Amino acid sequence: MIAVLDLGIGNLSSVQSGFLRAGEASAVIHRKEAWDELVAAHDDVTGVVLPGVGAFGDAMFQLRASGLLNVVRTAVREGRPLLGICLGMQLLFSLSEEHGSHVGLGVFPGKVVRFPNDVKVPHMGWNDLTVVKPHPLLEGVRKGDFVYFVHSYHAVVQDEANLLAAAQYGRTLVPAVVGKGNVYGTQFHPEKSGPVGERILRNFVGICQGWKAPKGEKAGV
Repeated sequence: MIAVLDLGIGNLSSVQSGFLRAGEASAVIHRKEAWDELVAAHDDVTGVVLPGVGAFGDAMFQLRASGLLNVVRTAVREGRPLLGICLGMQLLFSLSEEHGSHVGLGVFPGKVVRFPNDVKVPHMGWNDLTVVKPHPLLEGVRKGDFVYFVHSYHAVVQDEANLLAAAQYGRTLVPAVVGKGNVYGTQFHPEKSGPVGERILRNFVGICQGWKAPKGEKAGV
């Protein structure tokens, strides 16, 4: 089972439908207490998804207010697979300049910045991927496969070792997929990206199924 964190700023039904098509059930989690109950009741909660549509600062506020920030930190610490989607990927970076300056989760060193004025904003539509390095999350994804983007800001990756795939938009090479240890992010929406997106979600499910909880782990421990 996949736990989908609800920041109150996006429609999560498409994410859940995407995982159903990928062969995995999911549960929407609104607060840390709900996470504790889910983990206590089910032994097969193997992955966490951090989706998001909206503003960076608002999303970080909701993470803190709901206690879900602790869920994210615990997942990262335990090695539990975690996938950030769109804004969820951006939250994994150190900083964002969206409507001011905001501190992110800092899993990936780097900054989230607005697209330059010489391109249409938001970047909305289908763009082809360039796979930078092979990775289990991208198994079966080929150069030139198209995925669906909707965003006005993009990450600037500080450590190139974290960049798994990119997409060109105007003069900007957009980090499209990032990965570090058990944490991954897609700037595009895999749940809206047809067969290619479904392949990526299936790959993530496969990664999650290979994860084992630390011995004796229960909610609140």
